[in-house]
Amino acid sequence: MHVKGESSMAESECIFCRIVNGEIPCAKVYEDDAVLAFLDLGPMAKGHTLVVPKRHCENLLAFPEEEAPALIAALKKVGNAVMQATGAGGFHVLQNNFPAAGQTVFHLHWHIIPRSEGDGMSLWAQGTYGEGEMAELAASIAERM
Repeated sequence: MHVKGESSMAESECIFCRIVNGEIPCAKVYEDDAVLAFLDLGPMAKGHTLVVPKRHCENLLAFPEEEAPALIAALKKVGNAVMQATGAGGFHVLQNNFPAAGQTVFHLHWHIIPRSEGDGMSLWAQGTYGEGEMAELAASIAERM
């Protein structure tokens, strides 16, 4: 059963809400009262799975903290099963918030992406901080907590 949540997007228009409600089929790998997990249609690797809270919320900032334990438990179960099923040596857990960070579906979700040594997938480019810049930015972030 889909749990109602607050959002600016109509849940009837949300593709993940429609999947959760059974209106659109998916390759389901896991479901419990709070979470649905299914294979991504455009996988970065075979076994790439989406873990979706059944409650509609657009991003992590809208996610109720009291639902975090069920979500973490599901991420662990799904990640372990994906690794075993694909023979992967590890997996990424990725989650994007807002368009600037690559979010294209505005229903909170996590990507479980299986990884193997030498699979050709690369991580992001790493940068550096100038003299004193790291401490200044850390202080600026901390004062906004």
